[in-house]
Amino acid sequence: MVSSKPDLHQVVAAALAEDLGESNVDVTTSSIVDADLMGEAVVIARKPGVLSGSDAAAGVFEMIHPASKYEALLADGARLAAGAEVARVSGSLSSILIGERTALNFLQRLSGIATMTRRYADALAPYPKVTLLDTRKTTPGLRSLERAAVRAGGGHNHRDGLWDAILIKDNHVAAAGGVREAIRRARKVGMAVEVEVDTLEQLAEALDVGAEIVLLDNMTAELMRQAVEITAGRAKLEASGGMTLEGAVAAARAGVDRISVGALTHSAPALDLSLEVTRTWR
Repeated sequence: MVSSKPDLHQVVAAALAEDLGESNVDVTTSSIVDADLMGEAVVIARKPGVLSGSDAAAGVFEMIHPASKYEALLADGARLAAGAEVARVSGSLSSILIGERTALNFLQRLSGIATMTRRYADALAPYPKVTLLDTRKTTPGLRSLERAAVRAGGGHNHRDGLWDAILIKDNHVAAAGGVREAIRRARKVGMAVEVEVDTLEQLAEALDVGAEIVLLDNMTAELMRQAVEITAGRAKLEASGGMTLEGAVAAARAGVDRISVGALTHSAPALDLSLEVTRTWR
């Protein structure tokens, strides 16, 4: 089956078009900066965090005419101290200024996701058998980049989208008339089945019909502990639903196999980065 994810060129082109509009011009820069003025700038981390989004930022400066050179000084996944120089950009000063905000938007958003993911990954480090996962709660059009940011932060990716894995949610269960019937129908696809449950009774039903993965939705730590006992290794158990840092640690302590955290992508604050021009010449 073919993935529907857009390539990086499409994502960057759309972001630049959004900023430059139909006229494809930065009216401020074009009226102030001489066309023959060259420049160099550095991208600086203002707060500690984890880097992600370098490819997208580089793509921005490559796509603007004339192109500028984006030199990554640190790799995605690197832990950043406040004041760290992330990248160096050189070329036409006009091009650098035109691409500044779009490149920073990518870097700040994606580094914010990587930073939050690293926070969760570090908290779960004492539980090496637990897999930290993202969800489909991503920014429309940016899923592939945000998933890469999760990986940069030490997490793992859940399914790509609706097309590549079965995840039976509560509304599917309601539509089918129950967990057992929903799983029976899903088996026709020929994929492993993951089903969401919110009670131990539903868990037992899912186990009876051989669900490979059971998602424990918004269960307390005690209910998750009981679910682990009941399951006894017959299926993988995934904790989900409002997973705060403390909740994720409690789920890991209860013995689940996987923890999916929507907040990694839908609630990560942007990491503070800036672009500073360091020199100019003709």
